[in-house]
Amino acid sequence: MNKCPGQDSRKVQVENITCGKCGYVAEIFSDEIKVRCPKCKDLICKERLPSCVDWCKAARDCIGEEKWNKLKGGG
Repeated sequence: MNKCPGQDSRKVQVENITCGKCGYVAEIFSDEIKVRCPKCKDLICKERLPSCVDWCKAARDCIGEEKWNKLKGGG
């Protein structure tokens, strides 16, 4: 099985996300959907568009159990 192009760390980008609680602008990587605010420690979540994790039968094996659980909301 070839490596999923979505897992290529060379394509990961840094984005800014604003904390809804304190307004702090934090950094989040494009392969993350949530981060802890460095200022107030609240959880900042970005809206996630549907991805292969939502429909691909091989996604769990492809990205690994831990990341799959995080993306599906279980971790």
